[in-house]
Amino acid sequence: MRILCIDYGDARIGVAVSDPMRWTAQMLETIRWKDDIGKALDRICQLVRQYGCRLVLVGLPRNMDGSMGFREEKTREFMDLLRERLPDIEIKPWDERLTTVMAQRAMRDMGISSRKQKGRIDQMAAAFILQSYLDSIK
Repeated sequence: MRILCIDYGDARIGVAVSDPMRWTAQMLETIRWKDDIGKALDRICQLVRQYGCRLVLVGLPRNMDGSMGFREEKTREFMDLLRERLPDIEIKPWDERLTTVMAQRAMRDMGISSRKQKGRIDQMAAAFILQSYLDSIK
């Protein structure tokens, strides 16, 4: 069973998916949705069906001290919308602290310019979140 992972943002959503054996995470796509969350939800539902996912992992942006902040509230609201659209799929939060920083550093180390990073940084962050989860269940 594959797992879909989402790095939710105000204008873009990074998406990654596991391999069928749930060993590795692969970057999949970036959904641009500013002001049209329905478009993003539709695309996520398509991806869940396409890859046969039974679990959607959503990166949870906790504050560095572990407390809940404004971003976490917005992400949980998004998760509620996903649950409405995907009632038979498990929607699970997963700590995403520092994944965007890790993704930016990895892209910089690969020599990818900051201009080109914008479209892929969210995908890579989703892959880091998913890989963290996959490593934890081994």
